Amino acid sequence: MSDVRYTKEHEWVRVDGDLATIGISEHAQQQLGDIVFVELPEVGRQVSQGGSLAVVESVKAASDVYAPIGGEVVETNSAVEDDPALVNRSAEDAGWFCKLRISDASQLTNLMDAAAYKAYVADLS
Repeated sequence: MSDVRYTKEHEWVRVDGDLATIGISEHAQQQLGDIVFVELPEVGRQVSQGGSLAVVESVKAASDVYAPIGGEVVETNSAVEDDPALVNRSAEDAGWFCKLRISDASQLTNLMDAAAYKAYVADLS
């Protein structure tokens, strides 16, 4: 299963086995504008669904990034720390923030699929 799920706070999660790759959506990066700084979580940190996971700063604002699901941080993407604009160029691919070992896969049922997220974003404008 490698489909992408979304939160109402504009995070995405892509699941591969018991690992979840997490980042912010294309919509979120567009709203933020030019991203100038990303603070990633520590490897080994336990996060709960909806808990603060990372911080992203743009020329417009600083925003918390929340965990779409709970788990243990097992990897972070140092490329986005070195080049925060990578999130602007590739928010839902190379601009991922971290990978979690999933603690409860049933939490994925609370998230939107791509079609539902697209409809949700369309309702915001």
